[in-house]
Amino acid sequence: MPQQLRRKFWETVPLKDMSRPEWEALCDGCGKCCLNKLEDEDTGEVALTNVACRLLNDDTCQCSQYPIRHNFVPECIVLGPDNLDQNLYWMPETCAYKLLWTDQPLPEWHPLKTGDPNSVHAAGVSMRGRTVPEFEVADEDWEDHIIKEPV
Repeated sequence: MPQQLRRKFWETVPLKDMSRPEWEALCDGCGKCCLNKLEDEDTGEVALTNVACRLLNDDTCQCSQYPIRHNFVPECIVLGPDNLDQNLYWMPETCAYKLLWTDQPLPEWHPLKTGDPNSVHAAGVSMRGRTVPEFEVADEDWEDHIIKEPV
């Protein structure tokens, strides 16, 4: 665990008081937030698809251009304590940010608990090898790619 992270900070530090490295470390690397979603205009229900943002690396489940992603995907959301509550509705059920916001513990497979960044993949929770790039699927065909959460 890098030195800038306090021991078990996710259990003791409120989200709003976390350092930037701590906030970033909460991400389990599942890749689900980088999947395109479909929202029903009438009900507000959000469906997750396996159609990935063009920047998602399907092998690592990481953004290939994370520091400069807004140059390519201006609508990519910068998640923070100030906008988390507005974004909970579309976030994956297993997301650490969502879990901690709703006073739930991190799952046992989370990399912060295991010390292994690959534990999310070993647990079968990530999207590794399960996505299709958005440039290969027409927008009108996204409904054919809906998946159920949790994966």
